[in-house]
This record gives sequence, structure tokens and C-alpha cells, in this order.
Amino acid sequence: MTILNPRNAACQHVIVVDNDPAICDGLSMLIASEGMTCSIFADGISFLDQMPQEPPLFVLLDIDMPGMSGLDVLKELKSRQFHAPVFMISGHGDIPVAVEAIRNGALNFFEKPFAGESIIRRARDEIMQKNEGATKAEAPNLSLIPGGQDLTPRERDVLRAIASGASNKEAGRMLGISPRTVEVHRAKVMDKLGAKNAADLVRIVLSSAA
Repeated sequence: MTILNPRNAACQHVIVVDNDPAICDGLSMLIASEGMTCSIFADGISFLDQMPQEPPLFVLLDIDMPGMSGLDVLKELKSRQFHAPVFMISGHGDIPVAVEAIRNGALNFFEKPFAGESIIRRARDEIMQKNEGATKAEAPNLSLIPGGQDLTPRERDVLRAIASGASNKEAGRMLGISPRTVEVHRAKVMDKLGAKNAADLVRIVLSSAA
């Protein structure tokens, strides 16, 4: 574990859990340049064993790690009622994994390779949006989400299948269309709903469930 600038407050502390030394080195330097502290863990078990008492500003958690996967760590954090925002780091946009992660408390995904200079800003923006949303009334139904009224019946079907955790192939089989057609509809849905990535799309749907 590496800790930078230990004199800073816990509320400005970030935890990175990733077994890729290059990713960890880059993130630790970036976080330090932002005037924050940073703890680096190479695997999920060491992170869980050495969790700080004070919750960090947020956690960057890799999905693909040897031994305990990022999803397993996320589920354990949920069982421990860990309240800090968790962002999953993924090498690929996997819709079923995104569904499972968000249902288990992940705030969003950062897909590799990501632009290091923007990741902290993106994380802060996501946290701000979450905090603002927590003060609002219960999320509206899908038809009331901005852009939701523009979805075609087929796009709604694809969106429901995706939100249930179905892969493109599974969604295509359910709807009697090809996986490629599912991809085309998904791209149109993301554009209409203003989703930035697959995980963002899933979160929009799950938050609209009544």
C-alpha cells in the first residue's frame, strides 16, 4: 500500500484498488497533483483487510483482478454498509456486469483506457449529481425521463432487456432480433437518453423503476 500526502483530511482521500502497477502509479500521481491523499491496494483482500475507519472521498475499484474480483469486493462493501462512492474500472463495456455492479452500489464505470486528467473531475461530477439527486423526489418513470418519450416501442423493449442484465445475444434471442440489431437500438437509446456509457444507461433505467 502507498499513501501520499498523509497530512490531508480524510474527506480528500481517494482509494485505488487495481493490480496494474502502471494504472496505480498514474492515478496516484494525478490524485497527488490535485492535493489529495491516495491509498493504493493491489488486490481486493488487502483493501478489505485494511479499510480506513473514515470513508474516503471515493474508491476506484478494478473489476478484473486475480483472486477476489472487483464485483466480489463491491458486494462485500455493500454487506458492510460502506457508504463512500465506488467507481468501477473496466477494460470493456459489459452490460450484464454493469447491471450487477450498479445494483450492488457502484456509482459508475470508468472504462480503460481513460484520460487521467479528467477522471477526478468526472468522479466529482458524478458524486455531485448523486448528492443533488438524493434531495429530489422519487425518480420518474421511463416515459417521463428526458428523451424517454422519444423511444420507439422496439427501443423500449431493448432497454428493458438490457436493464434486466441481458447481453446483446440474450436480448436478441428474447426479442427475435440479431445481436447487431440490439447494438444499433442500444446506441439510439443512449443518444436519446443522453447516456454517456453503458453503465450510465443502466443507472438511468434502474433509477426510473417505480
